[in-house]
Amino acid sequence: MSQSNDSPLDQSIEKTDRALYLRLLMHVKPYWRLFAFSLLCMAILGALEPALPALLKPLLDGSFVGKTDARLWFIPLLLVLLFLLRGILTFASHVSSHWVAHRVIMDLRNRMFNRLVSLPTSFFDEYSSGSLISKLTFDTAQVQGASTQVVTVLVKDSLAVLGLILFMLYMNWKLSLIVFVLTPVIAIIVKIVSKRMRAMSHRVQESMGDITHVAQEAIESQKAVKIYSGQEYEKNRFQQAINKARQYNMKVVIPAAVNGPIIQFVMAVGLAIIIYFSTSLAQKGLMTPGEFVSYFTAMSMLLAPIRRLTSVNEPLQKGLAAARSIFDLIDETAEIDHGTIKLDRAKGALRFDQVSMTYEHGKAPALSNVSITINPGETVALVGASGSGKSTLANLIPRFYHPDHGQIFLDDHDLETITLDSLRANIALVSQEIMLFNDTIGNNIAYGSLRGATEDEIIKAATAAHAMEFINKLPDGMDTMIGESGARLSGGQRQRLSIARALLKNAPVLILDEATSALDTESEKHIQEALETLRKGRTCIIIAHRLSTIENADRILVMAGGQIVETGTHDQLIKKQGTYARLHQLSFTQEAE
Repeated sequence: MSQSNDSPLDQSIEKTDRALYLRLLMHVKPYWRLFAFSLLCMAILGALEPALPALLKPLLDGSFVGKTDARLWFIPLLLVLLFLLRGILTFASHVSSHWVAHRVIMDLRNRMFNRLVSLPTSFFDEYSSGSLISKLTFDTAQVQGASTQVVTVLVKDSLAVLGLILFMLYMNWKLSLIVFVLTPVIAIIVKIVSKRMRAMSHRVQESMGDITHVAQEAIESQKAVKIYSGQEYEKNRFQQAINKARQYNMKVVIPAAVNGPIIQFVMAVGLAIIIYFSTSLAQKGLMTPGEFVSYFTAMSMLLAPIRRLTSVNEPLQKGLAAARSIFDLIDETAEIDHGTIKLDRAKGALRFDQVSMTYEHGKAPALSNVSITINPGETVALVGASGSGKSTLANLIPRFYHPDHGQIFLDDHDLETITLDSLRANIALVSQEIMLFNDTIGNNIAYGSLRGATEDEIIKAATAAHAMEFINKLPDGMDTMIGESGARLSGGQRQRLSIARALLKNAPVLILDEATSALDTESEKHIQEALETLRKGRTCIIIAHRLSTIENADRILVMAGGQIVETGTHDQLIKKQGTYARLHQLSFTQEAE
């Protein structure tokens, strides 16, 4: 089978794989000295392969028979030294190659994670966290073999095969021609198997992502699973996911398992032919016993390196499939930041000018031609039914998303012209999605850029958020570990920590997206008092379903269908007896119930 018989698609895939593998090897470059040392050890090991059969010829042909006793120890000593040297070289190459491989994995995981934290919010809307975690863990582990071990095996065993063949040619070049006849047959088998394994290895990566995704959802939603008796449903989902992964893995294992025996059978046929002819030569006196055993040993020793060279195809194809998945993530476009203006502390004037946005093509717009002006220090509440566009409008301010049309201004600067870092440094966010980490209470309040806050500043923010009331009761106080997403705290306590973080940031623009949704009545009362103090001198945008929490807002914007349908104070909107009045009556009834 020649290259010209391949389809253009196959040729394109092979070129892509070569480029992919070269890119993977570029991550070995920083450690090239140690990797070169490993290759050198492997090269010497490969070159030493013909030494054993070479020592057998003089031993069996009687070259040392009749020599003095002082010479009898020579070959045994050489054998001991040979295996001692092989052991040292094997140890050195094994340790150094694995050190490099693990460094490459660490570097890839670092690059992937660094890219993940810089990707836009829209990216995470499309991909499950389970599949991304699978890329970070499973996929990177798969490239370990492809990045270094495949190369070292190719170097050692290729040199071993070459050395043994050269030795066989030296011993009897006519017999050795049989090996060259078998080479194209082996190459065809390897090529056919590679195509199958390449396709299935990619499916394995996807199936592992599905397993992680299903497991993570079941773990994170374990309360819902229990209360709605979803155990059997989740068991079936997980069973389907792991069964699919098993099927794809078997589709990789089967061609890999067939590959070795077929090649070994082909080599065995060649070996049988060589044994037949070499026996005939020995009987005719054209080959000495030492030459026969030495040649036969060299031929037998060919099987092991050839088997390893052909079996290396499996980790190579798995590594290439994983590398493609890894580099796809690394090549994702980070958040766009063309801003050149670095804001110090903003005044907090916000203006939306004919802003429209649609999340997915073909769907109804989340916002449609919204124009509003928010003055510095003004508290504006956004109300409306779910899907009316409240959160979308708020998410545009820190540039989590970008409008399709229109412009948004902060202090008369188009948001797109402000650097992301300086823009977000002027914004604090408290979301209904409580964003806490498995760390201490103090580190959760003084998170990220707030790490430099003093203990007094942290306590002051926690006090203002009425969080010290429960923090002081904990055995370790501020040093208490709160568990994943604050699992060891109540919903109200978690939300108060989130509010304390926003208070500590002391940003001129404050976004409260259902900030009091997880609080009981008593906690909400305290938080409302804290927010009354917090909003002074700051521009506040409050999103709330419980309308009793925003009655004191300077202005209320009522949204429906991505547009602002009413605006005014609480009293003004109640008097209108329009959408807000109906929403307020409904909210009041629900709270009373």
